[in-house]
Amino acid sequence: MRGKRYNMRVYLQPAFLICIAVLAIGEIIKPILGVVIPDKEPLPLKKPLDLLDEKDLSHYKVISKIGIENRQIIKELGTEDYIQWVLEDTDVKVDSVVRKFLLFITYYEFPGMVVHAPEECYTGGGYQSLSSDNITCKIDNNAGFRRNIQGKYIVFGSNEAGLWQNEMKFPVLYFFNINGKYVGSREEARMALNKNLFGKYSYFCKVELAFNQNIVMPDKEEAISAGQKLLGVILPILETEHWPDWKKEDGGE
Repeated sequence: MRGKRYNMRVYLQPAFLICIAVLAIGEIIKPILGVVIPDKEPLPLKKPLDLLDEKDLSHYKVISKIGIENRQIIKELGTEDYIQWVLEDTDVKVDSVVRKFLLFITYYEFPGMVVHAPEECYTGGGYQSLSSDNITCKIDNNAGFRRNIQGKYIVFGSNEAGLWQNEMKFPVLYFFNINGKYVGSREEARMALNKNLFGKYSYFCKVELAFNQNIVMPDKEEAISAGQKLLGVILPILETEHWPDWKKEDGGE
């Protein structure tokens, strides 16, 4: 069993249905709580995420692209702007625990106030959170792109009975880009959206890295280092070619 990869159950229908239920419940209770959210005009990406050019990813190779086939799930999830790719870092050793990982990015061009996060999706997919920490990813690539990004680091483990299943653990890193700013948790995401409650536009994008492609998990330092390395490549692409230029938009800062 040691040579096998984690299966992708967490991204199959049941897990997504849990996330959708959380989103749907939030939409239902807003009128009950007296929360009135003004309608926003859509703020589309400059270029859809699935048109991200693989050739721009430097030494990262796209191993597979995982699509959501169920149209009802796509409809309820509220966006078709996403990528879910398994990447391989060809710059590290073949047996490295951070050579392969999952990149999952979702974009909402007119979001509500319910911000879904990996905690719901993974627990709905049969995993439990074993630990959770706030982290800072320090991005400083050779081209002078520098960012300090607050994020979350969570280790998940299986809820299933049995010794081997209980040994299945993997870390997930994630953060949000909300209206041109990076935030590290769903609470901060809600606060950022609230700050622009009456603006013409609002958007949010979740960037998530899951190191669930090997039976042996990386430690915290290895995962964060690998995440920073990838973000130094992909964030300049997202900022310049895909995400809206918030400073030019009505309501931008």
